[in-house]
Amino acid sequence: MLDIRQVTADPESFARRLARRGKETRLSEALKLDARRRELIGKTDALRSDKSNLEKEMRSADKKSPEFAAFRERMREDGEAIKNLEEELKSVEAELDEIMLAIPNVPDDVCPDGLSDEQNRVLRVVGEPTHFDFAPKTHDEIGTALGILDFERAVKITQTRFTVYRDQAARLERAVVNFMLDLHTQQHGYTEILPPFLVNPMSMQSTGQFPKFREEAYELERDELVLIPTAEVPVTNLHRDEIIEYSDLPIRYVAYTPCFRREAGSYGKDTRGLIRQHQFQKVELVQFVEPSKSDEALELLTGHAEKVLQLLKIPYRVVILCTGDLGFSSARTYDIEAWMPGQNCYREISSCSNFRDYQARRASIRYRAPGQKKPQLVHTLNGSGLAAGRTVVAIIENYQQADGTVVVPEVLRPYMGGLEVIGR
Repeated sequence: MLDIRQVTADPESFARRLARRGKETRLSEALKLDARRRELIGKTDALRSDKSNLEKEMRSADKKSPEFAAFRERMREDGEAIKNLEEELKSVEAELDEIMLAIPNVPDDVCPDGLSDEQNRVLRVVGEPTHFDFAPKTHDEIGTALGILDFERAVKITQTRFTVYRDQAARLERAVVNFMLDLHTQQHGYTEILPPFLVNPMSMQSTGQFPKFREEAYELERDELVLIPTAEVPVTNLHRDEIIEYSDLPIRYVAYTPCFRREAGSYGKDTRGLIRQHQFQKVELVQFVEPSKSDEALELLTGHAEKVLQLLKIPYRVVILCTGDLGFSSARTYDIEAWMPGQNCYREISSCSNFRDYQARRASIRYRAPGQKKPQLVHTLNGSGLAAGRTVVAIIENYQQADGTVVVPEVLRPYMGGLEVIGR
């Protein structure tokens, strides 16, 4: 959430920066409400001061005198006026909070202007796209032919956009997850977390999913709980309403979880295969850092996610998202896109974002800086390290063979019991 005090100090700058997203915000409404809020506070304080002075004067007045009665009547009037002002203030503050929660983060200056992913800018390309001496197939074609991905039975037991992994596909995804967890904990210095997969609405609000994306969530209304859309939610909320000691920064967590999303806005898009599922698995990287280190932390975190693809020897590229494609809470995002030869294109496999203090303000996550009495907001970052299902897609499509089998990447073979080729 943006700081309304910073916004009111330089409203033109915030309006200009938010306009780069290409979407309207209710910033002008927020400014009017904040002005009314401050006016109400001023009037309330003035009345309280007047009431306090009246109380002092009443003490020296004769209780039977007309003067005392007049003091008492003014006290009653002040008390009633204060009550009315406080009720209006409460209403104004609630409306202001609602609007501020719906205003996105301001983009970093380095983010390119644009309205869609077509304006995203490629920062680097790593590896040459995989070429074959035969026509490559898509992962769903290969998985169905091998009997390791079962889409029809998933529809029967649930609905579309769910998949049953069988035999070596199930083992492959488990191998991918374990490989990534080991890499990030043993080489990149992350602490592994296994969080709950259900969270309360406040956790969703703290990270920016609520209220903006409520229609995307699977809610258990009777229990007032929500199935997580990403491990970012429970892991970031580990430190909600806490003050972190400076010596503990940076904090780096990695978590494997299933993720649940309605994909309400993607009707008819990526309906085949594992690319856009209602349930999928992901390894998430989350960092809490002091503000001066967050740019450096984003580059580092992105590099940690890239390392997975480098070790798997899968070609990829890194793009910086334009302002119109930027996530609601993000100030800057790098997407890592893996080459998918069956689809003849790059597809997103990780999104690495710097949220600055946007989430920390919503969640009240602070740290004690040396030499400062008042705790400061941390910066939060996260990124997929990687999305497990899409990593399986990249492996199947890049390591496919002419006979329909799939070679197991060398780094995964210890996790697959030495298996070298996935076949029937």
